Amino acid sequence: MSWKEEKLTHTFNGIRFTTRSSPELLNALVSFDAREDDILLVSYPKSGTHWLAEILTHIYASKVALTSPIEFGDLSRLDQLDRLSGKRIIPTHLDSNLLPPTFRVKHCKAIYIVRNPKDIAVSMFHYYQENPNLPTVDSWPNFLEMFLNGDVVCGSWFDHVLSWEKHLHEKNILFLFYEDMKKDLPKVMKKLSAFLGLNPTESQMYEICKKSSFNEMKTNTEKENSDQSHTVCVLTSNRKLIFRKGTVGDWKNHFTPKQNQLFEETFKKKMTFSEVAKHLVYEC
Repeated sequence: MSWKEEKLTHTFNGIRFTTRSSPELLNALVSFDAREDDILLVSYPKSGTHWLAEILTHIYASKVALTSPIEFGDLSRLDQLDRLSGKRIIPTHLDSNLLPPTFRVKHCKAIYIVRNPKDIAVSMFHYYQENPNLPTVDSWPNFLEMFLNGDVVCGSWFDHVLSWEKHLHEKNILFLFYEDMKKDLPKVMKKLSAFLGLNPTESQMYEICKKSSFNEMKTNTEKENSDQSHTVCVLTSNRKLIFRKGTVGDWKNHFTPKQNQLFEETFKKKMTFSEVAKHLVYEC
């Protein structure tokens, strides 16, 4: 890694972040003042955050402010969020242990979207290759090793999921699975709407599903220019980099049998007692 590329990331509390999340902001998040009606949209990168954000904005019919991630930017980020009026949907890739404490004190609702980590690893590999805000990776085998060791932005997938799984049975947090959304989006939307206390009609849900399809979102994104003020990603404001395939099971096109065995061994070691891990789906 070159000197220039080393400057693209930094480590905070043992977790790697891009410089788009400044150390000053990360330190100051402890003082962030959440509101009772804030909604957190939580995920590890490449888990379907933009998809879920699109669905949420349609469900609320523009009656909410979808912000950029709470950890995105510098110290001015806190003032920007504070100036927003009305209900806020706030995305974050933060480990649960780094979340501003007032979100829990005020019992804010949180939605955590989970995706199978093999597809995430593949998606992140391509993302690293295409994103100038991230260090260059020279090969898939090397990146997979980085991923399994947690030496990627936002740290270990395993640690991230486990940090949030501690709150699995709290009534103000909803766990959703990317693969469930791909399989039966209307069913997941009903679950999501009930959690939020909303009641969209069948026709409204049909329209939301149509507008939130992967192909529709990718097409619309390709028509838009990069806009740094409108992103739910801490890694880039270029939305053209966000959508690649959006499929389930693409990992099979990249993993060798030996790599899959290594992944499974790491997964078993880390996630043996995980309830969330039991629900993961690796194929269509």
